[in-house]
Amino acid sequence: MSPSKKKAKRKKTARRIILGLPIGSLQKSTLELMHAAGFNLRVDSRSYYPTTDDEEIAARLIRPQDMSRYVERAVIDAGIAGKDWVEENGSNVVRVADLAYSKQTMNPVRWVLAVPEKSPINSVQDLQGKRVATEVVNLTKRFLRKHKVKAEVEFSHGATEAKAPDLVDAIVEVTETGSSLRANRLRIVDTVIESVTQIIANKDSWADPWKRQKIENVSILLQSAILARQKVGLKLNVAAKDLQKVLSILPAMRNPTISSLANEGWHAVEVMVDETVVRKIIPELKRAGAEGIIEYPLNKVIP
Repeated sequence: MSPSKKKAKRKKTARRIILGLPIGSLQKSTLELMHAAGFNLRVDSRSYYPTTDDEEIAARLIRPQDMSRYVERAVIDAGIAGKDWVEENGSNVVRVADLAYSKQTMNPVRWVLAVPEKSPINSVQDLQGKRVATEVVNLTKRFLRKHKVKAEVEFSHGATEAKAPDLVDAIVEVTETGSSLRANRLRIVDTVIESVTQIIANKDSWADPWKRQKIENVSILLQSAILARQKVGLKLNVAAKDLQKVLSILPAMRNPTISSLANEGWHAVEVMVDETVVRKIIPELKRAGAEGIIEYPLNKVIP
């Protein structure tokens, strides 16, 4: 068999996983995360089938609301979906890992019970006999049952914030910062559920050793890319006499890497730190005797 035919046969018989990626508000941030994790995807604006440089992955763009159902039914092997929609659909899937990212912040999103600012409703108990509009009907009904409240829950196709008070008494809507609710003169009464993005897998796919390893590989790389967003690397030089003073300032995931420089009595120090503390500690490091301080971004961090 010629080399070209052997190569073609290998491609034809190569195993792969079908990976669902969310379309809509999370699409841009998910594709950016995939790129940061090392996967180059190309998305045609008219296609739901992105191409990738990893021949072991076939990517599909799927609505977040439907993702867990397709994973459960083995239409796809794994997918990125919110915990909220897994719970809403009651999907029996494997939760591989949390991926702490969203379209705006690194914090979990919340589905909240909200009412107009002037509404007399101040607690979930005040919803007795009232009407509630939401996209997450099952989550809302379970929340009301938990509090022993009977209320009418209707499905909202969109623009849920605009339905209170004229059409319904309250809404259950998703929020990251609460700004949209405030803009619509709504106030939050209670939190129904907090949700993070997750990578989930079909149970049969997870039981397959090759597919499980591939899904785990994707998960590890995505988590490492998320962690890298929150940290930076620092390099600096310091005289031996000031080394301990400098080290006492540095927070680290592990002990800093310290190496001797060619100039006797000097050391090079390298460490990863949270990006949020860098602006505080760099001046302190300078005053403690550090020189040649370099801050650099990280692509992936594997804890």
